[in-house]
Amino acid sequence: MSRIIAVANQKGGVGKTTTAINLSACLAECGKKVLTVDADPQGNTSSGLGVDKNTIDNTIYQLIIGECTIEDAIQYNVLENLSLIPSNVNLAGAEIELIGIEEKEYILKKSIDKIKDNYDFIIIDCPPSLNTLTVNAMTTADTILVPIQCEYYALEGLTQLVHTINLVKERLNPYLSIEGVVFTMYDARTNLSLQVVENVKNNLKQNIYKSIIPRNVRLAEAPSHGLPINIYDPKSAGAEAYRDLANEVITREEEDLW
Repeated sequence: MSRIIAVANQKGGVGKTTTAINLSACLAECGKKVLTVDADPQGNTSSGLGVDKNTIDNTIYQLIIGECTIEDAIQYNVLENLSLIPSNVNLAGAEIELIGIEEKEYILKKSIDKIKDNYDFIIIDCPPSLNTLTVNAMTTADTILVPIQCEYYALEGLTQLVHTINLVKERLNPYLSIEGVVFTMYDARTNLSLQVVENVKNNLKQNIYKSIIPRNVRLAEAPSHGLPINIYDPKSAGAEAYRDLANEVITREEEDLW
């Protein structure tokens, strides 16, 4: 049975796309069959996995507006065990295209339902806003993984995100839950990072992953080479942190099955 996780935070610059790319790659490295869905018009997940987003005929945009099937939209085995539904700037127009469409909140879900049993994990990278695309991701997902940057305004906007998740759960997807919170851009040299972690733990009644993603130069470099961190620099602190996160996600799945 597949598990569908949306990586979401409407606050930009929190390591959302970095988490979607590297969690997907590390799950695939563990032998899991993974489909990554790039639902962000910036298409950074696509380019971060080595796909030239501007030369592809079929992306998530064509899928959403009904110009292609989900099988046509998938780029198979961009890495071993990892396939991708890419995105590019065309997706920015989807919001307007979907005006007046019936059940527009379920368009992605209806497509994903057809192929989800082919994968162990489906990871959806959401746009950094609470729009129709994000709602589509949330109606499709089983759980939401929330990356939080270790900085002063970490909790800002999180209340709104939790409110949105609860609304989607109440009205559109009763099975949706919060997978957990993962801390990103952690700098062990600063007291601030430590304070933010403690503050969130004290204020947030959510699952918090033990794995903490460090602020790491190699992590920042990897996307420009079109590679996830576990391939770009397998021994870096960033690669180890995302492997730990992937193992936690897998372990949590096994615990849920029991």
